[in-house]
Amino acid sequence: MLPLVRITESIPGHATPKQPSRRDAIGSIAATVAALRRSGEALAGLATKGLPMKIVCVIRYQIDPFQRDEFKKYAENWGRIIPRCGGHLVGYFLPDEGTNDVAWGLIAFDSLASYETYRARLKSDPEGRENFAAAQTKRFILREERNFVEIVDGTFGIPAVLPAAS
Repeated sequence: MLPLVRITESIPGHATPKQPSRRDAIGSIAATVAALRRSGEALAGLATKGLPMKIVCVIRYQIDPFQRDEFKKYAENWGRIIPRCGGHLVGYFLPDEGTNDVAWGLIAFDSLASYETYRARLKSDPEGRENFAAAQTKRFILREERNFVEIVDGTFGIPAVLPAAS
């Protein structure tokens, strides 16, 4: 079993927020589960293509809600960059209902070693560096956290089976 890793990065010039409450943590877990369920079919498709995805990097962003469109552009840019650097982009998710300042990014890898290789490629990718620089300059990301979760075989990417209409 992979250990749960938490890396918190604060943007320079912004105050580091206090430790989240238990309620906030539970809300974050629920949102992560919802995002993973929505994106489960994407990872299930990888298994049928012979690409074993074992871990998912779940990135939780605290964003400036008044710069939602800037974050959306930032996320859309990763749609080109992440696959080119070796990550399987499951998706980015913007707040829709409820909390208006939390967004999510999910990227799958076959191992933590693959993630480390991906990070090295990302740092040397010109478009990736440009995207990071835009986020720092425009300050639409206030905080981000990375968690790595292990996919439990036989429980992820299972499509809904509705009973036949009578």
